[in-house]
Amino acid sequence: MDRGNRFDATSDWGASPAPESAVAFCGIAFMAKASVPGRAKTRLVPPLTFDEAAKLNTVFLRDVADNVLLAARHASPHAGIAGYAAYGPPGSEEFFRGTLPRAIGLIGAWLPNFGDCLFQTVSQMLGRGHGAAVVLNSDSPTLPTALLIETADVLARPGDRAVLGPSTDGGYYLLGLKSAHRHMFDDIDWSTERVAEQTRARAREIGLELHSLPLWYDVDDVEGLQRLDAELSGADYAGSRLPRHAPHYAAQTAKLLAELARDHDFSRRIGKVSQVAAQVPEGSDAATPMIEAR
Repeated sequence: MDRGNRFDATSDWGASPAPESAVAFCGIAFMAKASVPGRAKTRLVPPLTFDEAAKLNTVFLRDVADNVLLAARHASPHAGIAGYAAYGPPGSEEFFRGTLPRAIGLIGAWLPNFGDCLFQTVSQMLGRGHGAAVVLNSDSPTLPTALLIETADVLARPGDRAVLGPSTDGGYYLLGLKSAHRHMFDDIDWSTERVAEQTRARAREIGLELHSLPLWYDVDDVEGLQRLDAELSGADYAGSRLPRHAPHYAAQTAKLLAELARDHDFSRRIGKVSQVAAQVPEGSDAATPMIEAR
């Protein structure tokens, strides 16, 4: 989950419904930030330039939107899916209307505290008549579509419950709820490796049944970018292996990475950054990832 962004779903600026929202059981909103150079995906600079990072943000948004809509087409009849972008900053409505498919509804989202952003986004989807609401990151363009469908199916079962999709960095890529449980977002150390475990603890504290999905990864650092590049290009990846799933083919992301590799010496740049990172002592200030610019 891109925990460096700010989302404010308390207002309805720029809000628009997903076309299937009247009938879909499950709303899925991915947390989206407008692609402004120097403001989007800045933790990937270097090896990317600010312009390249903004372009990567745009193709991520498009591929994640396509993945949600693909899940909607294959969802069970009793667990239909409607897609949303919970977006910011205010005034960026036209960017999202020009970037995303019309089938993706818009929820204005921009608050200083990330937990408040997620809670308000969930509340808005439930308020629009969905029986369940899912918040999804926009940093995992290859997330297996089957996991989105599984989430809706689990939430469609009788009784109150939640679904958590843990990330390899200790956060989560997805959280689904049937009720707006504020406590699920209280006292969470956002942007740390403790987020998923603290969220599990909040579910236990309120007696909420929690279904866990398999691990997946966020692309918010150089290691994630290397894994993504290898996954889309079919190259070998030397890092830790994930459980075997059929990843969503992020076509627009693959196209951009191929262009960077062909025209902009991307492989050399990412290799150089990885080499420098490996030489930095663990725990030093230089090893701390740059916080996402706002």
